[in-house]
Amino acid sequence: MGDPISAITQGAISRIFSGEQVIDPVMQCVQIKPMASNVGGERYRVVFSDVTNFIQSMMAQQANWVITEGKLKKGSIVRLKSFQSQEVKGKPYVSTLYDKGYQLTRSRIIVVMEVEVLEQYGECEKIGLPVGLEITPKAEATTQQAFKEQPGSISSNNFYGQKPQQPTPQATSRTLPSRPNNTGSTGSHGNIYPIEALSPYAHKWTIKARCTHKSDVKTWHNKNGEGKLFSVNLLDDSGEIRATGFKESVDQWYDVLVEGGVYYISSPCRVQLAKKQFTNLNNDYELTFERDTVIEKAEDQDNVPQVRFNFTNIADLNNVEKDTTIDTIGILHSIGEVSEITSKTTSKPYSKRELTLVDNTGFNVRLTIWGTTATTFDAPVESVVAFKGVKVSDFGGRSLSLLSSGSMSIDPDIDEAHKLKGWYDAQGRNDTYQSHANTMGTSMATSGGKRDEYKTIAQIRDENLGMSENVDYFTLKATIIYVKQDSFSYPACLSEDCNKKVVETDPGQWRCEKCDKTHPRPEYRYIMSVSVSDHTGQLWLSCFDDVGRSIMGMTADELMALKEEGEEKKVNDAFAEANCKSMVWRCRARMDNFQDQQRVRYQVASAAPMNFPVEAAKLAELIKQYDMNSDSLFVR
Repeated sequence: MGDPISAITQGAISRIFSGEQVIDPVMQCVQIKPMASNVGGERYRVVFSDVTNFIQSMMAQQANWVITEGKLKKGSIVRLKSFQSQEVKGKPYVSTLYDKGYQLTRSRIIVVMEVEVLEQYGECEKIGLPVGLEITPKAEATTQQAFKEQPGSISSNNFYGQKPQQPTPQATSRTLPSRPNNTGSTGSHGNIYPIEALSPYAHKWTIKARCTHKSDVKTWHNKNGEGKLFSVNLLDDSGEIRATGFKESVDQWYDVLVEGGVYYISSPCRVQLAKKQFTNLNNDYELTFERDTVIEKAEDQDNVPQVRFNFTNIADLNNVEKDTTIDTIGILHSIGEVSEITSKTTSKPYSKRELTLVDNTGFNVRLTIWGTTATTFDAPVESVVAFKGVKVSDFGGRSLSLLSSGSMSIDPDIDEAHKLKGWYDAQGRNDTYQSHANTMGTSMATSGGKRDEYKTIAQIRDENLGMSENVDYFTLKATIIYVKQDSFSYPACLSEDCNKKVVETDPGQWRCEKCDKTHPRPEYRYIMSVSVSDHTGQLWLSCFDDVGRSIMGMTADELMALKEEGEEKKVNDAFAEANCKSMVWRCRARMDNFQDQQRVRYQVASAAPMNFPVEAAKLAELIKQYDMNSDSLFVR
């Protein structure tokens, strides 16, 4: 084992933040802590020391493997192969770190994209007495004193010292349209930030990113007025983020940003919490272009990925909930002809084409593409096709549909495509595949054991179904004892496959923001809370439109018409008739957040009236098994 002190690049942190280019600095990891996140994927904060100073860092997701595989540990000596230094202006964010009560501000951080653990040094004790950058160490303080300090102070046993506010870097003037590449921390583009590190606290930043998707220009109308907007998805090595331009920004930037192009985008550009109903990107934040936002075309497009996928294999579609948006990749097994369907609500024709994909999990799946994508599709059979942004449906079993914001790549130059092609050429061409058609029941049994396994309400509670991170599925025989009559439906959009809530902007004018359309009336759809009971207890179930029709014996439109016409007696009678119905409920249980509190929500996927002959036969089979077990006891 070598001497770790001689290996560490002492003073590297100060040199990095003074603007010097430091290649592959060696440091010691002194703390590791997971970050809380509202989106999928693990995130970690790591504190590095160069013996002289310490610095807080954020691990980019592609570097997480060194932590999750147990290579990077507290005390490890590491070489930072790829990283970005950043300064964050604003109110310091104080976080309590680990077992000794250390505190850090986030005014200066490093984002680490690639790290090498020097395993020959093992896990060392903390080397030296590093202090905060450009800070005089404070006198030794106890952990209790550290917690009483003001939010900009950092202390604990001469390890962390006080950290002053950093000066604001000067703004850099730019002009469109094009500039050469500059990846350093200084120069005409200032600090190049990874997308993953952008937050409302970031100040005077520039990202270098590829535009992977650009929407059409859409118009919007509401009570406050009207306008137009467009959005783009931006990608770099660290992650993706959505950016939206409104009104004047549409005229300013829509023709400038081209799908596939690489651009420098610089603040001022608002960073805010992402509106998850409008984006499927894995990012807590999104951008809004402002009047003074600067966008420049990058002549050098190296080191900027073309597209980033998070693939779900075809077999695992059974474990994916309906309406989830995913990425997938497969071998193009067959191609259907272009056909047209006519929307029942708008009477407009839509072109569609159905593709069949297979992969090395032994399954195939039907995937539908639409519009121009369907009519111009010309990939040959047995091509590898990668899809980004497809919606999972359970109509006739699991199937997929390419969203208007989605994209596809034919024979992409990525590892997953090369592996699939090699497998297919070697054996897949002669394999047979299991279809996802009519596999709804199988998918409902992922966590609940056998298909159609019945649970009593007592078992559901005793087995803590829905309390884990995964969704639990079960089938329940129970009788309705109460249906909530308030807010039993909502006004939905009339567009094909939309069903989003619409708002009445004027009499006879119902506006859907998702479809950007106004309808003369809504279609009311059920969204009901139903109390059911069996011999072991009572449970509240959440039901949607199809289940509501089975319960009420009429559509929500018909029931709302009675209510609006003042037929209160008929409305009350309809709810009264729903009571005491015994049904078989196929349900999913999952943890939900409501008013900042966690609770288990039981959502009904399907429900049907009790088939008494079938249920009697099942009971007879159970009795028969009980008799056989009893006989075996007597034999012994």
